Amino acid sequence: MESTAATYSALKNNILYAMIFLMLLRCDIRKILKLGPKMLGGFFSASASIGIAFIVTFIVMRGPLGSEAWKALGALCGSWMGGSGNMIAVQAAVNIGEADMAYALVVDSIDYSIWVMFLLWAINLAPKFNKWVKADTSTLDEVSRRLEEEAKGNDAPITFVNIIFLLGLSLVISAFGQDIGNAINGVAPFLDKATWTVLLITLAGLIGAVTPIGKMAGTTELSNVMLYSVVALLASRASFLELSDAPIWILAGFMILAIHGIILVILAKIFKLDMFTCGVASLANIGGSASAPILAGAYSGALVPVGVLMALMGYVIGTGGGILVANIMSMFA
Repeated sequence: MESTAATYSALKNNILYAMIFLMLLRCDIRKILKLGPKMLGGFFSASASIGIAFIVTFIVMRGPLGSEAWKALGALCGSWMGGSGNMIAVQAAVNIGEADMAYALVVDSIDYSIWVMFLLWAINLAPKFNKWVKADTSTLDEVSRRLEEEAKGNDAPITFVNIIFLLGLSLVISAFGQDIGNAINGVAPFLDKATWTVLLITLAGLIGAVTPIGKMAGTTELSNVMLYSVVALLASRASFLELSDAPIWILAGFMILAIHGIILVILAKIFKLDMFTCGVASLANIGGSASAPILAGAYSGALVPVGVLMALMGYVIGTGGGILVANIMSMFA
């Protein structure tokens, strides 16, 4: 492992930042705003409840988890507010060791899978839930119709030229982002180099998303290849012999989900949020673009674009949210 450490570091960082840029190219802020205030409120309610759940769980279980568990939980929070890409970005920003990341990866896999099954089962309760919270779904129906019409117009084929252009552009952005992040860190050291780099890459991705580059086919496939490569790199450096106390981490994950669910139900009652909004908002945070559209489609095929856009919002806030929650948890370490 020592002989490959330099290669691992160079590969991981360059691919990581290129991946973040490509993921954000799919996130057109102008389309997200069309979701309406209620669905935006539902999404951010889910995000806030997840952050609170992580903080409460760490305070309650920091004894068995360990005082340094806030780092791995912060990375997991990045994933559960956005996606796996955000988890890796937080890992780079907070400087979490591969052994600690193994705990986060195990919880992210097991607890998340159970949560997806629970939310799919809860669809049957939607009529009763909507009646209990007195939710009005007329706006949701209209927004989903508009989004579906827009999605039909973006079905361009993936070409070799697209792939090569996006690959080159993302790696250039990654390289310049790291150099500029390092330079800014020298002038403004209150944030470390990795955090500055992530912020710069995020800004570049959001700007690129509203240009013709954001409509190029291939960003999803290329970013997924990079994501799986980075996850494989992380796993190659982690020793699973150190997972003897993983059960307590899995229990902590279920505690986080339970607190998140309770808070979200309370907020749904207060703000009259329907089951679809709550469920997809929760899974858009915790599951990301891989599973939120599945849940949305389980309600109605016309609502799949809503699930996609809500999941993409997670990519925007996931990294910053994970870092923020990690710093708050560190105060209680």
